[in-house]
Amino acid sequence: MIRKLNLVASVATMLLMAMAAASCAHAQSKPDPQKIAARFQAADQNHDGKLTLEEAQAGMPRVAKVFSQIDVENKGYVTLAQIQAFAASH
Repeated sequence: MIRKLNLVASVATMLLMAMAAASCAHAQSKPDPQKIAARFQAADQNHDGKLTLEEAQAGMPRVAKVFSQIDVENKGYVTLAQIQAFAASH
């Protein structure tokens, strides 16, 4: 009887630890708007408030990989607001 209780307690503890680890991993994966803004400003070489594909490739390679998904109007550039909205929804 005591062995069964110890086993149940051990399994419960492992499940709680796994859930806590998953929760932490999810919290860390949320995009940080301030970090995105800082990287955007650094990548925006001509400081026009827009990133071309070339600027994204040089300064924000993860944005460059999904550039066409962010630039849904095919303008040839993306804005900080577009990148932040895309990051928040993915």
